[in-house]
Amino acid sequence: MKNVARLFLGIDGGQTSTTAWIGDETGRLLGSGKAGPCNHARAAEGRERFRRAIRGAVESACEAAGVPAGEAVFEAACLGLSGGPENKEELLRELLETRRLRLTHDAEVALSGATGGEPGIIVIAGTGSIAFGRNAEGQTARAGGWGYIFGDEGGAFDLVRQALRAALRHEEGWGPPTALRAALLANTGAASANELLHQFYGDDYPRERIAALAPVVGECAANGDAVALELLHQAGQQLATLAGAVRRQLFAPGQETTVSFAGGVFENPYTRERFRTLVELEEANRVAPPRFPPAGGALIQAWRLAGMNLVPLTPAEPEAGAP
Repeated sequence: MKNVARLFLGIDGGQTSTTAWIGDETGRLLGSGKAGPCNHARAAEGRERFRRAIRGAVESACEAAGVPAGEAVFEAACLGLSGGPENKEELLRELLETRRLRLTHDAEVALSGATGGEPGIIVIAGTGSIAFGRNAEGQTARAGGWGYIFGDEGGAFDLVRQALRAALRHEEGWGPPTALRAALLANTGAASANELLHQFYGDDYPRERIAALAPVVGECAANGDAVALELLHQAGQQLATLAGAVRRQLFAPGQETTVSFAGGVFENPYTRERFRTLVELEEANRVAPPRFPPAGGALIQAWRLAGMNLVPLTPAEPEAGAP
């Protein structure tokens, strides 16, 4: 076991995976680990899945850090959890031995990682979308994140939904021709856009599987399809609108503000650059890729929970979508 006096734990628990970072009191990143999703903890099955994800991520990070998992005692731990911290503290008290524990939502740790703990705004566009910000006074604000029925504009699910709508209009003759129809059918095996619509309503296509088709829109745009390109630009505009709404709540006109981004939708250059261009129309805004991933932000919050203003000394892996 490495001679580490004090250990700190940061966890990003999301809809697709759970990542843990372990650091020491000097700011060194000692190890990281990953396990499955942990976003549901209400039903018995969900609670067991939550336990497996947290335990698996922490044990993997402990192994990388050279710390026996059964002996790990953390000075402080912060967890940013998809769906929020409700109904999860008791479970975590069973799984972790820590002197200080803070539970929050995934957007907060994503912001801390993106800015290195400094004030700013982050826009997250994965399956869904949300913008979250914090100013120097510690005030926070959000915009979006209303879910796939009433919101999530600019997220991957919404992008595929808009693509299917365009394909349906093309198929029925009341919309412009678009390569999206053929591309979606080829990627799903459906015989028509109407058939694909019914498949999307079925149990075989949960939200995440539909959202995973978002790169199809990018491929069509790269091949010159004007409808697909417009959808990607529209996503960038919607995400920039979320950033602007948070900025107006937290920062004065002309106040310099860092706006960062995360999530698979930003991997597309058309969306990312439209987002950057529109956000930076406000001269005081600076769009920047994240400094650290969300697990790094959770570790930063764990250090601050113990009164330590540190950032990880080991550089983060490049964030998806960073130019």
